[in-house]
Amino acid sequence: MSNPRFRGPVPEDAPVFVISVAAELAGMHAQTLRQYDRLGLVTPGRTGGGGRRYSARDVALLREVQRLSQDEGVNLAGIKRIIDLETHVDALRNRVAELVADLDRAHTELARRRGPSTALVVWQPQRRR
Repeated sequence: MSNPRFRGPVPEDAPVFVISVAAELAGMHAQTLRQYDRLGLVTPGRTGGGGRRYSARDVALLREVQRLSQDEGVNLAGIKRIIDLETHVDALRNRVAELVADLDRAHTELARRRGPSTALVVWQPQRRR
């Protein structure tokens, strides 16, 4: 999605949709979105006056909530737990990526300080039986 006032695409998490548009995009009634907000299933952005603004990511989440509820038979408490766990897993993945990058930087710095490797590897063929 592009915005003529900005260069490039609008970020997926930019709160741009009013509740009626988000409800239509998600295939739900606006009152359902309000209920999901109260339950903490989705947390839209807010305007200065308190109006809800939904992002493309929020709309995708609403569709997933609907799929889990209607197709999989998961109740709203279960859906909330699934969303919370997925959020936690994403945070852990991000942290692991940060730690791997830190480790790579440390290895690079260590190699730079040491200079070329002078390690010697001795190869010994296996004896045949």
